[in-house]
Amino acid sequence: MFPPSPRPRVGTGSHHVECTQEQVRQLRGPVSVRGELRGVKEKRIAEFQSLLSEPHINLKVLRELCFNGIPFEGGIRCLCWKVLLNYLPRDRSLWDTVLQKQRETYAHFLREMIIQPGIAKVKFGVSREDVTLEDHPLNPNPDSQWNTYFKDNEVLLQIDKDVRRLCPDFSFFLNPTDYPCQLIMDPENEYETLRKRVEQTTLKSQTVARNRSGVTNVSSPLKSSASNSVGDYDPLPNGSEAHWEVVERILFIYAKLNPGIAYVQGMNEIVGPIYYTFATNPKSDWKEHAEADTFFCFTNLMAEIRDNFIKSLDDSQCGITSKMESVYSTLKEEDEELYLKLQEQNIKPQFFTFRWLTLLLSQEFVLPDVIRIWDSLFADEKRFDFLLMVSCAMLILIRNQLLEGDFTINMRLLQDYPLPNGDVLPILKKAKELQDSK
Repeated sequence: MFPPSPRPRVGTGSHHVECTQEQVRQLRGPVSVRGELRGVKEKRIAEFQSLLSEPHINLKVLRELCFNGIPFEGGIRCLCWKVLLNYLPRDRSLWDTVLQKQRETYAHFLREMIIQPGIAKVKFGVSREDVTLEDHPLNPNPDSQWNTYFKDNEVLLQIDKDVRRLCPDFSFFLNPTDYPCQLIMDPENEYETLRKRVEQTTLKSQTVARNRSGVTNVSSPLKSSASNSVGDYDPLPNGSEAHWEVVERILFIYAKLNPGIAYVQGMNEIVGPIYYTFATNPKSDWKEHAEADTFFCFTNLMAEIRDNFIKSLDDSQCGITSKMESVYSTLKEEDEELYLKLQEQNIKPQFFTFRWLTLLLSQEFVLPDVIRIWDSLFADEKRFDFLLMVSCAMLILIRNQLLEGDFTINMRLLQDYPLPNGDVLPILKKAKELQDSK
């Protein structure tokens, strides 16, 4: 059911290293076997291409194909994720219209939200708005444009801190994008980048953190780690921007459009894999619009999981607490001995499943493995029920270690998961078995 991983690695948990060529040859087996695997892969690619070229996409068949892993070749994964996340309709004839409309909408968001009050936008026909007696930086009116600007800065600084450390084991997010946003980077217009806004803000000497309770904490930079400093990264040449800056812009616009939730730490871990997938699309005509496409796919995904980020809903039926308890109730049904062991050691599900479920396992594995898990997650019609099965499968697959360990050892295992055999496929296979048995 599950094809072999396309990228052999050695190691466990988050400490994967690339295999040597000799190790790869040993893992892949004889030339004849490699040839058979290549044939299977080519056949799967052809199946996807045939399905995605139909005038009306058969969503049921697409889900079945995607569940077993989506090929990267030809931008197939990017296209499938856009359909599975309800960004593209099943009717292919509507794709061009939908994409054009959504990308124009995103450009409108850029014009409206990546601005500094009081700066003329002559290029787009907006008249100059100087500081006036009615609206000035010290205006206490909550509707003041300046008041909004300063509140936005608090959110922006938290986003900035988080996106700069996104996937630290990968250099990708520090590298310049091939398609910097011309609307922002064009020296002829007066839109400032968010990077410059962070540098210029009156709060630049402080670190601002907003937790899930909505409390804003301001601390001195001397107490913050050097890794969070704005100056840690060498500036790129004029006209260039790093991938993390694109992600920052996506999250900032999302926060502006969704003031009820704004930005909560962890959202960067959700948008990161989506953007990476779209920004590495081998098809340049799709890759060029990775930012806009990521924004709408992220927005659609957040519409399904946003309750996990709202603390006031934690104990409600739709909140994260009931989901965490569901992992343990499933474990009790499938492996009561392990369930009782964890209960005996007072290891509560919120100690580890909170992060697993809220961030869709994006911090538990390296990025390629996260993307492979998300193939199956997005493909499942009840995708977040399947996430519960995946979480339960992760416990069962390390049951022997958990049964032998004490509280300290087991907490370490659960917070730094030791991936069995360095492959996520056994986890997905076990999760599917658990799902089918219900």
